[in-house]
Parts: sequence; C-alpha cells; structure tokens
Amino acid sequence: MKTQRVLVGLLCLLVVPPLLTGYLGADDKKKLKDDVCGGADPESTCSEPNICGSGGAVCEVDIKRIGGNSASATPSSPNHKSNQAFCVKVGTTITFKSTSKNTGFVLDFGHSSPFDSGPAIVGGANRPISVVAKKPGCYTYSVGACTAGTVYGMCGDDKAQIVVSNK
Repeated sequence: MKTQRVLVGLLCLLVVPPLLTGYLGADDKKKLKDDVCGGADPESTCSEPNICGSGGAVCEVDIKRIGGNSASATPSSPNHKSNQAFCVKVGTTITFKSTSKNTGFVLDFGHSSPFDSGPAIVGGANRPISVVAKKPGCYTYSVGACTAGTVYGMCGDDKAQIVVSNK
C-alpha cells in the first residue's frame, strides 16, 4: 500500500504537472474575482499591507488544492485571501510551497513570466521552489495542485495575479 502511494505521488509530481501546463494555459475558462491586471494602473493597488516580503519579511506563497476542482495560492503578506492579487518588489525572493501533505503544484505563467525560471514552476509539499522577481509588470498565472491518494478530484486549478513593482 505504501509503495502504491509513493508511485501515485511520483506520478502526480512528474507526469501531471506537464499535462496541467498545457491544460492550464491562456485559454483557461476560469475567471478572476478581481482582475487587477486588467486595470489602468495595477501598481496603484500596491501598498505596504499587500506587498509580500516587505519590511524584510520572507515572501512565501502557499499552494493548496481546495474543493473538488479548485486550487489556491495564498501569499504570506498580512490579510491576504487565497488567489487575491498580491505585490512584490523587483528583487524579492518568493518561495512557492505547499503546506498540504502529498500535494504537488504547477504555476503556469504562459508566455510571460516575472522570473528567469521559465514559464512554469513545478514543486510540491516536499519541494518548495524559490525564485526572484526580476521583471516589473502585472502577471496572471494558472495555479494547479494535485493531491496524491485521492480518488475523486485529484487535481484542481484556478487563476491568480502578481504585480511586480519597481517602487
């Protein structure tokens, strides 16, 4: 039974994320609650309470599978809700991780990413990924999370946004 769980976990981390990357691309039909990037000045939404990693704090984003077919990205900045747009300053190190047991994740930035890591970030509960925000702008990305050992709704996905500011 333990071997079977390990195999399912490996399958989730090695095979499912590349599949999700194509599935979660720009044509995804899920809508954002608040489209910050669609506004005239996304950086105007950035203030001290919603800047992740401000004041010397570490910026961590917790990725989870929620419900049957959704996922969430929740930054460590105060008063943030899941999948709510958040801000970082250029040069900030962001650690994407999952505090949920047996969970793998993929973040797909499509053709434009604020990081030099490429268009997709793949990690999991035992594999946090740290990247440095380098390119200012507003980015919409897909969040995918898979939990090994579940029968129904093994993976979930959603959209989120990040504003990378020079200010």
